Parts: sequence; C-alpha cells; structure tokens
Amino acid sequence: MYPQRPLDLVMLAAFCVLACSPLVLVLGRPATFLQDFRVTWADSHIRQINGGEAIQLILDQNSGCGFASKRQYLFGRVSMKIKLVPGDSAGTVTAFYMNSNTDNIRDELDFEFLGNRTGQPYTVQTNVYAHGKGDREQRVNLWFDPAADFHTYTILWNHHHVVFYVDDVPIRVFKNNEARRLPYPTYQPMGVYSTLWEADDWATRGGLEKIDWSKAPFYAYYKDFDIEGCTVPGPASCASNPRNWWEGASYQQLSAMEARRYRWVRMNHMIYDYCADRSRYPMVPPECEAGI
Repeated sequence: MYPQRPLDLVMLAAFCVLACSPLVLVLGRPATFLQDFRVTWADSHIRQINGGEAIQLILDQNSGCGFASKRQYLFGRVSMKIKLVPGDSAGTVTAFYMNSNTDNIRDELDFEFLGNRTGQPYTVQTNVYAHGKGDREQRVNLWFDPAADFHTYTILWNHHHVVFYVDDVPIRVFKNNEARRLPYPTYQPMGVYSTLWEADDWATRGGLEKIDWSKAPFYAYYKDFDIEGCTVPGPASCASNPRNWWEGASYQQLSAMEARRYRWVRMNHMIYDYCADRSRYPMVPPECEAGI
C-alpha cells in the first residue's frame, strides 16, 4: 500500500559487516523459526509449518503458548509478519515484544493485539518500559482486518528513538530524552518474545467482554522472522558503532512521508493515549512533550 524506502537495508548491513569495524549482526533475511527462536511455554501449542518458515500459535482452555529469541540484542530492528486470531477473539491477547528480563529495572517495548467481538476493530496497544518505569500505554484501532492476511509489525530501536511500525506506517514514537534526565532503554540488551494468551479480565473493553471458549481453539500465525541488531554477548563496540545502518541519518527521525502517516494514525485511529489521560496523570508526563 505504501512505497518502500529506496535504501537497500540488506546490502548496507552486508557492506558494514565487510567494511566497518567488527559487528555481530543477524542479517535481514526471513529466518526459519528454530534458527532464531525457542519455545518457552507449551510446546504442544506451537506448530511449525513448512519446516519452520511459519508457525501456528494455539490458545485453548488448557493453555496459551509463547516463544522467545535465542539471543538478546542491544539496538537494531525486529519485525514479524503476523495473522491474528480471526472472528470472535474477545479476551485474547497476541503479544510481540522486546524485554530485558531484569525484573524491577526492566526495559520493554510492547505490541499487544487485543481481541474483540466479531465485526469490531482490532486494537493494538503499545507500551514502553525504561529503567523499570512503564505505564505508557497507547491504543490504536487498526484500519484493516489483521486476521484476514499477514501484516508486518516492526520495532526500530536506536540511540535516537524507538518507533513502532504497522506495515511501514509508524504508529508510535518514543524519543531518547536522556539529556533531560528522562529514562530511555540504552544499556540493557533485550530478547524478542511473543505469546498468545487469555486476558479477559482487561483485554476487551476493560474486561467487560469475556472470552467465548465455545469458539476455541484460537489460532494466530507468524512468518518472516527478521532480526537485525547487535547480539549480546558479542563485541562491546557494536552497540555504540554509529555506522550500524539503524543509526544512520535517515533513521534518526521520521521522514516527511512517515510523519504524515504518523499524524494520520493519531488523528483517525488513536483511541487512548496516556499522555492525554489527566485522571492518571494530572501533569503531562515530561516525555509526552518531546513530539516526534
């Protein structure tokens, strides 16, 4: 639907591996599931398709399921193509996120897809934890049916900002404002995780809509697993190398086209923004004043 950037990311990443200071990268290529990931929860509920080129996640009354990357990463980009639970998916949550797995001081970047009653729009909730501080939820109603086909969901994380993309459309930007003494995830590597689970106490209309187990099992599908970043453990110089492609000038802020798309999403499809919630935050959180 939208034109791609002209930059050939794979060629640039490959060039940096050859010409720049040593980096450890997982180059941009659709990987099979077992190359980069492992099952973390209920392996009986994750089925590989076509030798791991795609996977099916299953939720029923016995269990949900989840998987995680085999490695952690410090800066880079991660994306997956996901086809969400179709039909009456109220009470289900399909999550795709990065997490430092460090408990009280964790860093985390979340996509959470909140199921709904048949015919109602799917809501995607994003959240950012930095140095243990979270509660930064934003919610957007998707402008298409994410259960009808695969769509690409991407997290770009560099020293300048974190950007959440849906099919190359930025839906959220979280800027690095450490210069203003605001927390930003800069020093903890994060793994990549995904889960399908039941959360009908909060997921759909604040918990008013409960899961209909007569519709179970519920299925979500994933393919084209793509991680590019500095692996940890790995060369300490990788994360600070300004020649990593994701640190390039064209990735330090949104392009003019991306900024227009971003404003379009916020004007037409955003249904909740913690920055505007005076009942929770009588004073505007300082990071909300940064813009894009």
